[in-house]
Amino acid sequence: MSAFDSLKDHTKEGRVFLSRALIAFVVVLLLMGVLIGRLYYLQVIQHDNLAALSDDNRVQLKPVAPTRGLIYDRNGTLLAENRPSYSVTLLKEKVGDVEATLAELQKLIPITDRELKSFRKRLKQRRRPYETVPLRFRLNDDEIARIAVNYQRLPGVQVEADLIRYYPFGAGLVHALGYVGRINEKELKRVDSTDYSATHYIGKLGIEKFYEPLLHGDVGYHKVETNARGRVMRVLERADPVPGKDIVLHLDIRLQQAAEKLVEGRRAAIVAIDPKTGGILAMVSNPGYDPNLFVTGISTKAYKALRESPDLPLFNRALRGQYPPGSTIKPMVAMSVIDSGIVSPSHTIHDPGFFTLTNGGRHYRDWKRGGHGKVGLEMAIYQSCDVWFYDVSNRAGVDVISNYLGKFGLGQVTSLDLPEALPGILPSKAWKKKTGRGSWYSGDTLNLSIGQGWMLTTPLQLATASAVMANRGVWKQPRMLKGVMQHSQSDGNTIVDGTIIDISGLEGTSAVLPNVKLKNDKYWQKIIDAMIAVVHGPRGTARKVGKGIDFQIAGKTGTAQVVGIKQDAVYDAESLAERHRDHALFIAFAPADKPEIAVSVIVENGGGGSSTAAPIAREVIDAFMTLKQQDADVKELERVL
Repeated sequence: MSAFDSLKDHTKEGRVFLSRALIAFVVVLLLMGVLIGRLYYLQVIQHDNLAALSDDNRVQLKPVAPTRGLIYDRNGTLLAENRPSYSVTLLKEKVGDVEATLAELQKLIPITDRELKSFRKRLKQRRRPYETVPLRFRLNDDEIARIAVNYQRLPGVQVEADLIRYYPFGAGLVHALGYVGRINEKELKRVDSTDYSATHYIGKLGIEKFYEPLLHGDVGYHKVETNARGRVMRVLERADPVPGKDIVLHLDIRLQQAAEKLVEGRRAAIVAIDPKTGGILAMVSNPGYDPNLFVTGISTKAYKALRESPDLPLFNRALRGQYPPGSTIKPMVAMSVIDSGIVSPSHTIHDPGFFTLTNGGRHYRDWKRGGHGKVGLEMAIYQSCDVWFYDVSNRAGVDVISNYLGKFGLGQVTSLDLPEALPGILPSKAWKKKTGRGSWYSGDTLNLSIGQGWMLTTPLQLATASAVMANRGVWKQPRMLKGVMQHSQSDGNTIVDGTIIDISGLEGTSAVLPNVKLKNDKYWQKIIDAMIAVVHGPRGTARKVGKGIDFQIAGKTGTAQVVGIKQDAVYDAESLAERHRDHALFIAFAPADKPEIAVSVIVENGGGGSSTAAPIAREVIDAFMTLKQQDADVKELERVL
């Protein structure tokens, strides 16, 4: 036995090993107990909670965008529809190198720098897993084919179909309908993000914007099962979206196109209203622009051309064009002075061709240099005698006149569903003081009486005032909406009257004004007779347009100065630049005894209202009457058959 073996204690080593083995066994048992306890806690105690969390991760709700409602005219012609459009999109989760993929796509299809910039911006925005990001819209068949044959080289690239807005009548209706465009972050904050969770487009202007809550519809949902990375594996349940409501407007596209053709090549606006309902039959602002350019995004070059055009095609003249009304307001001014008792209806003056507030003072000229001689109320309207209105307005003062003009809707927004409309300016003493223009002077009142000076109106306001006059003071709020289309398999399509649809909560609505009450109702006919004489009288300023018709038109011409001329100078249109010439205006309603249409026309720098605007209004009225007769003949033929 060696010395080393004699020193080794096998018994002691055995006890040490055993104790260590026991300790290790106990530790293992404790750890197993902890694991079993944890497993019990998770599988039994926390089962319901964890199962719910698992389902939340595995099962998701995917929003499905509703189909946008359509827009029809009063006869069922489609004015705004939805058409399929193909776009190329990228799925970031499947694209390895985004920039390399973009470079490859640029070799296949044209992609502008603006489209790349917009794509990169959308790529950085928050989105759901496996949600594609659009790169370019409106692909043609050739571009789709080129991408399709290269799918194997472009993982994550897809061609997707989407319904986008299309306006078949293009520029002719843009200022009446407005347009939709891609929704931006600012608009998403303004609307319910849940309702728009799958929507790419929203109304930007006009009817499309005002009736967005009706047109948009209700979002649907698909309950889908996803894997750990969020990719959809299968659809478990679905709740289909509710399409937006189809709306019907009072607009008649046939009348709209006829009116548009009458002002082709001019800077002009025409508004036609049905006095019985307040429905807007036509609303033309020329020139216009193609709204289809804005739906998926207009190019910088195209937008710059529109914005910098001297003819301002982006400007809605019918609603936002604020012009001096000129003599078109004289019937309302005459009504104010006789109804308030300032002068009697038989009041006459002598017109030498000018009016002075004081002897030897400034001459406020009449449009006719030699004057009209003896002038009464009716002649003052049909001959548009300025001096008669200078005289009566000086007697009445501005407050009387301004108050009555306001009753006809001037100086305020009265339309129901045209939120872009401007109120114009209806001057008064309080208005002038409030705007820091100083005190009110008698000369300001004289200018107001003939629709010059501070006063500004829109074509919509003038058409509305004409409709109120046609109704003998009864107010029908101007509106575009005729009703909502209701589809039924049994009864076909019916229209739910728009007047019973609650739109009070929509942004931009305005209250209807009270009816205009006169002290003597006979004054209505007296003023209307004078307006009839404007068109049909032997000395009426618009007598040339009153020939050859079997009904009467009540109207009033107007000419508004754009630039001032010296007191003793003679207006010479030929010596002025075209954009410095007078605006031509005309208001009318017909037939005068039972009005069915009220019209306002303004032609910028068109010269005289009688020579330029009145013939256009006559043709609009003729077109309306012709269409009415055609519709009656068709109905009669259908009845016989």
